[in-house]
Amino acid sequence: MNENRREIMENVYLTYLPATKFKTGCLSAQLVTPLRRETSAWNALLPPVLSRGTVRYPDMESLSAAMDRLYGMNLSTTIRKRGERQCVGFVTTVIDDRYAPGGEPLLEPAAQLLGELFLDPVTRGGRFLPEYVESEKTNLIDSIRSIRNDKRDWADRRLLEEMCAAEPYGVSRWGDEQSAAKINNQKLYQYSQRLLAESRLELFYCGSAERRRVEDALLEAFAALPRGVPAELSAPERPAALSEPRFVTETMDVTQGKLAMGFRCATDDIPAMILANLLFGGTSNSKLFMNVREKLSLCYYASSLYARSKGILTVSSGIETKDYDRALAEILHQLEAVQRGEWEDWELAAARSAMRASLQSLGDSQGAMENYYLGQAATGQDESPEELLVLLSEVTPERIRAAAQSVKLDTVYFLKGREN
Repeated sequence: MNENRREIMENVYLTYLPATKFKTGCLSAQLVTPLRRETSAWNALLPPVLSRGTVRYPDMESLSAAMDRLYGMNLSTTIRKRGERQCVGFVTTVIDDRYAPGGEPLLEPAAQLLGELFLDPVTRGGRFLPEYVESEKTNLIDSIRSIRNDKRDWADRRLLEEMCAAEPYGVSRWGDEQSAAKINNQKLYQYSQRLLAESRLELFYCGSAERRRVEDALLEAFAALPRGVPAELSAPERPAALSEPRFVTETMDVTQGKLAMGFRCATDDIPAMILANLLFGGTSNSKLFMNVREKLSLCYYASSLYARSKGILTVSSGIETKDYDRALAEILHQLEAVQRGEWEDWELAAARSAMRASLQSLGDSQGAMENYYLGQAATGQDESPEELLVLLSEVTPERIRAAAQSVKLDTVYFLKGREN
C-alpha cells in the first residue's frame, strides 16, 4: 500500500516522497480523466495553451522571467496515457531551498505559479487568447501527423487501434486530427472549466521539504480549484481474446516490414505475468531477442510489452516481408515455450535481475519516480517499487507458467512496403 499518498482536498491527492539526495525539488500536478475519443485532443491541447501565460505573467517572456527569478525553475507540459486514463498537466523542478542563495524558500512561489497556470490563465473576454490556441493547435496537429513518420510507433499504434477499436485503450493520448481541428478558443476555455471541476488532481512532490509545508503550499495554491461531480474512473475493460485472431495488413512506403501482435492476458497474477513477459520478450536476454533476432535472424528487432492495468501483451518487430510467415510462427513458438515452462535457470535469474535493476533505478531520478507513482495512482495500483520487488521475489516458476498459459493471440497487424 502506498502510504505516501493521501487526499488533501476533495478529489485532490498528494504523493509525498521525502528525499535529500537531490539538489532540486520536483513538483507535479496532473489532471486524471477518462480516456475518450471525443475529448482526448481537447485534453492534449490544454497544457500547452495554459503554459502560454497567466494573468500575472500574460506571455511566455514574462513567464520565463518569473521562472528565472526562481533560479531557473523548469516547467514541462505532460500529456500521458495510463491504462484507460489520460493524464495532463505540468512537472516542475526548482532548486532545493538548501542550495538557494541565503536559503531562500522556493517551494511556495513554485507551487503558487503552478496553481496559477491551472486556475488563473491569461484570457480575454471569458476565453483563451485565440492566437495562443491556434498556435498550439497547429503544434498538436503536427504532432499527431508526425507519428506516421516513425513506422515502428505507427505500427504499434495501429495495432491498438484495431485490437481495441471499441475500447478506450485504442485511443491515442494526442487525440485525432479531426477532433483537434474543431477546437476554438471559446469552446476550449469552457471545456477547461468543466475538466478542472470534474477531474481528479494528482499532486506529487519529491524533495527535502517537510510534508506539512508541502501540503500547506499546495492547499494555498489550489484553494480556488473548482470541485464538481467527479468524472467516473471505471475499471479498464478486459474483454476475452477473439475466438480466432484477426489479421490486418496495410501498405506504406517502408523498406522494412513492421509486425505487431496483440495478446489478451486473462490472469490476475500480475507479478507472475510481469516475469513471463520478461522471459518472452521484455529484455535483451529474452527468447524473442536471443532466438528470433540473434539466432534465427528473422527480425531486425523484436520485443514484448505487458500493459498490466489493461491485461494486454504486445509484440513489436521489424522484419523482411518475405519472412512474415516464419517470423510470426517463431514468435508464437517462443511464447509457447514460456507457456510450457521451457526456460533455463539463468533466463529466469536474468529476468528477475532486469526487473530489480529497473525498479531500484527509479530512486535515482525524481522524474522517473513521478512517472511511476502517477501511473500507479491513475490506474488504481498502490505498490511502491520496494513492495513490487517483494511480490516478484515470491513468484514461483509454476505461477509464471500458469500466467503465460492465459495469454491468447487476438490481433496481428502487418505494415509492408508498396512494392511487396
